[in-house]
Amino acid sequence: MPDIRKEITYKTSRSGGSGGQHVNKTETQVEASWDLLTSAIITEDERLVLLAKLRNRLTADGVLSVKCQETRSQLDNKQRAAQRLEQLVNAALVPQKQRKASKPTRASVEKRIQAKKKASERKQQRRKDFGM
Repeated sequence: MPDIRKEITYKTSRSGGSGGQHVNKTETQVEASWDLLTSAIITEDERLVLLAKLRNRLTADGVLSVKCQETRSQLDNKQRAAQRLEQLVNAALVPQKQRKASKPTRASVEKRIQAKKKASERKQQRRKDFGM
């Protein structure tokens, strides 16, 4: 998994939440951004996979960003945002397992056939009663 922390850019802003008057004058909210299209750390194949899997989270410029304002510490928020960004990228790069087609069990096939027979008989009985 690539270490994208070197390419992450950070932007800070004032955040809401707990902190009283302190919250009005310090910029503790952190937005971590990583430019997927210009990254030199990932291969072209990885870039295509990330573009496909993270397309809903990317901006029009191909930038992946995450905000964090959980704590009153800018440093903590910065670390958490970078960690989340890294987790998103690493989770998207994990190859998906191929699904193995499975056959229905003999018992489930038999159960389905019995249910169909029962429904058929029920409808046959309705026809006989209605026709007379």
